Amino acid sequence: MLTNIMYVTINVTDQDRALEFYTAGLGLEKRIDFPGPEGRFLTVGVPDSPVQIILWRQAAGSGQPGNGGQPGTVVLESDDLRKDFEILRERGVTFTQPEPEDYPFGIRVEATDPDGNRISLRQPPKP
Repeated sequence: MLTNIMYVTINVTDQDRALEFYTAGLGLEKRIDFPGPEGRFLTVGVPDSPVQIILWRQAAGSGQPGNGGQPGTVVLESDDLRKDFEILRERGVTFTQPEPEDYPFGIRVEATDPDGNRISLRQPPKP
């Protein structure tokens, strides 16, 4: 039986640049950095969460982000999205909207990483 999401993969063109964005920009922590035979296996994650994001280097011209391909989506949850939005914006994170917006299931805002991958930030409604 399935018990957990282990990894989500984001295709990037420059792993060091992506690592800087996801750690210094979004505040995630680096988990694994292994120079494997099939390429560098690099992961980040939210502190105290078992889920890891693989920052996988995709070759240029492969139809992935940075080459007009459909960007991947990661959804990160916040317990105070408006506060986190201000912090992330001060760190230089680029957002697609000027402010977070209310929607039927809470609050949301979209950011993009340096390769054009969408990063959806969400806050569920408070009980």
